[in-house]
Amino acid sequence: MAIGSKDLATEQLDGFDNARLVEELKKAKEELFNLRFQSATGQLESHGRLKSVKRDIARIYTVLRERELGIRPEVSAVVEEAKADKKAKKSSKKAEADEATEEAK
Repeated sequence: MAIGSKDLATEQLDGFDNARLVEELKKAKEELFNLRFQSATGQLESHGRLKSVKRDIARIYTVLRERELGIRPEVSAVVEEAKADKKAKKSSKKAEADEATEEAK
């Protein structure tokens, strides 16, 4: 099993667009800075977290580079559209169910 945070698995990173990946990269770098600072001052409790954050950063860089080279397909709001479609389907199913119950009355 890969070491790293469960929130940034490769499969999940595939669903993010490039802007979101850059945002996650900034968060991870900021966390790494804070962890290194804690380590230097002797306040760090879990040294394994350093390793996992470094791997998360490397994973994000890898996904960005693979998209740049065309190895991995670009994601452009497809995930958001899919969620919107699911919501529309659910609302239409609810409307149909409501109509069916009204007709039964």
